[in-house]
Amino acid sequence: MTPFAARRARLAASMEPGALAVLATAPEVARNSDSDYPYRHDSYFYYLTGFTEPESVLVLVAGSGEVPARSILFCREKNVEREIWDGFRHGPGAAKESFGFDEAYPIAELDAQMACLLANVPALYYAQAHNAAFDTQVAGWLKAVRAQSRSGVTAPARTHHLLALLDEMRLIKDEREQALMLRAATISGAAHLRAMRAARPGMFEYELEAELLYEFRKNGAQFPAYTPIVAGGANACVLHYSANNAQMVEGDLVLIDAGCEFDSYAADITRTFPVNGRFSAAQRTLYELVLRAQDAALAAIVPGRPYSDVHEAALNVLAEGMLDLGLLERARYGSVDNVLAERAYTAFYMHGTGHWLGLDVHDTGSYRDLARAEKPSRPLLPGMALTVEPGIYVRPAPGVPEQFWNIGIRIEDDVIVGETGARVLSGSAPKTVAEIETLMAER
Repeated sequence: MTPFAARRARLAASMEPGALAVLATAPEVARNSDSDYPYRHDSYFYYLTGFTEPESVLVLVAGSGEVPARSILFCREKNVEREIWDGFRHGPGAAKESFGFDEAYPIAELDAQMACLLANVPALYYAQAHNAAFDTQVAGWLKAVRAQSRSGVTAPARTHHLLALLDEMRLIKDEREQALMLRAATISGAAHLRAMRAARPGMFEYELEAELLYEFRKNGAQFPAYTPIVAGGANACVLHYSANNAQMVEGDLVLIDAGCEFDSYAADITRTFPVNGRFSAAQRTLYELVLRAQDAALAAIVPGRPYSDVHEAALNVLAEGMLDLGLLERARYGSVDNVLAERAYTAFYMHGTGHWLGLDVHDTGSYRDLARAEKPSRPLLPGMALTVEPGIYVRPAPGVPEQFWNIGIRIEDDVIVGETGARVLSGSAPKTVAEIETLMAER
């Protein structure tokens, strides 16, 4: 059984007996009058099917009594003429055999088939409010079933949000997924290494972006997992900076947040380094503070500990450093506890210390234990994948030591929760001051 078929079986087992689930892949999107954006399938759909062609829908019927579960794919028919223009299509027959579906039909038959498949089904699972056009299509199917009520046919009495089940499934990565994420992180780490070797004062940010994209594609990554951030100098204090068009100057740091997507799985790595290869005293001081914060956060990644401990560990180190360096006035705040209670740290650190990672850069899954009334932070479990990314961003402001102005630093790694602690996937990208300066001195 393929991992995709195994996931379908797990999902079917979690549904009401005899219920039906339906899930569409992502639509193609026009970029302009005669071309589309590069196609990327829906992550949920791929997780259950491994099928990457557009215009595809999965139907899963849960088992009931002696009747086994079954999986049905609707996809594009073979079309030799269109394949000349657009490339290979499996067609229903080949898709059924290659991807392990019980049945497969042309996508053109979907509406008619669904009016039959939904008849006398107790419940329907679908991605509610995920895609407006698909919501309308589902409503049409239900209307068609209800129209048969005089002949004794019943429509599903209940609807459930399918993605809530899949979110929990996707949260724990199996060995295959972890291997793909390691490959994505290794390629991405090599790209960061390439950018460090290429960086020179006077270069433009987009030149380093080009180095990243070259390394991604050269090593088989299909896409960047997100638009890279290449932020020199004060631009690094803009969290989602994306222009990547400024010239980097002597004495600047450059913050690069970039990761590739390999076989649908994302990497997400950030490194910050001096364009000229040597940290100034102020840059080194802030950088080593952020690195200590990351070390503390990584140490908090232990099975059974709350997810929130990762952020809190980083915050404690950063808050203490902000007081020690005069970014926050000790006379005003007094202690780390007061800095945390008043959230004074948000002047220089305004985001979380990480997020789930997987098929999506900000992957699915709740950060809280929704089964408990108080909804505490959920415990970490082996196989969870997350980023760990503390930072510090110092904009010019009254009372802020001038030597730190316009310095933005973030250090981000990709991590799997192991049986005893954190397994860092992105260690190939240099991170310590000594590693970075040694590498850049060899350019």
